[in-house]
Amino acid sequence: MIRLFKHYVPHAVLLLGLLDFLLLIGAAEAGWVLRAHQIGMDVEPMASRIAPLLSFAFSIQTAMIAVGVYGPESLQSIRFALARLLVAVSLGVIFLSVLYFLMPSITLWRSNSLYAMGLAVAVLLMIRLLLGSMLGGEAFKRRLVVLGAGNRANRIRELERRRGSGFLVVGYIAMNDGEQVIAEAINRNAVYNLADFVVRLNASEVVLALEERRNAIPMTDLLRIKTTGVHVNDLSSFLERETGRVDLASVNPSWLIFSDGFSAGRRLSSIAKRIFDIVASLILLILTGPIILLGALLVKLDSKGPAFYRQQRVGLYGQEFWIVKLRTMRQDAEVAGQAVWAEKDDPRITRLGYWLRKLRIDELPQTWTVLKGEMSFVGPRPERRQFVEDLEQHLRYYAERHMVKPGITGWAQINYPYGASIEDSRHKLEYDLYYAKNYTPFLDLLILLQTVRVVLWPDGAR
Repeated sequence: MIRLFKHYVPHAVLLLGLLDFLLLIGAAEAGWVLRAHQIGMDVEPMASRIAPLLSFAFSIQTAMIAVGVYGPESLQSIRFALARLLVAVSLGVIFLSVLYFLMPSITLWRSNSLYAMGLAVAVLLMIRLLLGSMLGGEAFKRRLVVLGAGNRANRIRELERRRGSGFLVVGYIAMNDGEQVIAEAINRNAVYNLADFVVRLNASEVVLALEERRNAIPMTDLLRIKTTGVHVNDLSSFLERETGRVDLASVNPSWLIFSDGFSAGRRLSSIAKRIFDIVASLILLILTGPIILLGALLVKLDSKGPAFYRQQRVGLYGQEFWIVKLRTMRQDAEVAGQAVWAEKDDPRITRLGYWLRKLRIDELPQTWTVLKGEMSFVGPRPERRQFVEDLEQHLRYYAERHMVKPGITGWAQINYPYGASIEDSRHKLEYDLYYAKNYTPFLDLLILLQTVRVVLWPDGAR
């Protein structure tokens, strides 16, 4: 994997993205030349239209990222990739059509865009047919040696078996540190020179997955392995990189303190984030104001009670604030203000509320909270005080998620379906901690783009 702005990107995805960008420029150029020949227009040098070509490629690829074209499913299934490609190209062309009226000098003509769109779908699908097996094969997988053969090492084996895994374990070394779960592991005593053994296996990384680390870490072995040029990683850092979350089962306080992340150097990023929130919330309130008013009117007509629902949530540094949403449940949804987890097909949701939630329209009034500065567009979802106090008793490090401003969408929301239990909250906390630890504007942009995928293909909105 390659780390871009503190976020890991698989080599296969990066290569495919670069190829896609070049192919999109080629498709745009071919579409322009084809249309020019049809109307008898002279074809000038490509440099004279570089801005329209780049705007086409950038818009389509941005839409591809947004709808999940570079996700594991798209890399493994041509049918899945084709469906997402069609949606991405359509969204990109719609954006380009709007851009044409605003800045026609940097966009293709509409007839050019039509040809370019068809060619883009063809070449993007073709490159996936040609490279599909290679992108998902061993050529792009890192070769790992795992020091350990217990339950912690078994977690790596389970992760390796998942679809789209980016690594291949070439050897397990039993370190005599507890019960051996992986039967095929080689005992450390059977290997004379561990560093030489790792090199001969052509491994690029060694992961330390010991059951008992106290007085058991093989410092001499690790030092020799490191000096051969092989990367050495601990289990917590490895799982963070591979899963995009902070694994609560393996992490300890010292890892959180000494590992990279939670940097104070992100003050400029925070200022940029606040400026974006102000500008974007103002624009969004102006554009969606009529939709919010229409939704409020329909809520009043659909069921008894107020159109808007106000509720206190826990925000930055544990401070409470009022969140505002369009009401989607019956007025008597909570008895005596007692917080209740939402359920799948929750009977408290009104007929109109079901569609407001499915289309995320009920979330639009929160834009006002973003404008006031109590929330951001991106961050951990804020919870009720009753839920927070309960979850802090059950989940380690839950309070740390309040060290960043809460958001309308977040890393947990785009990576984990809606859940309403302690176990679901634990998984979401792992993603929230990853966001708090690795926050950059790049990660915010990625989350905002992929929120489009969640809106188009909802995963259990409640």
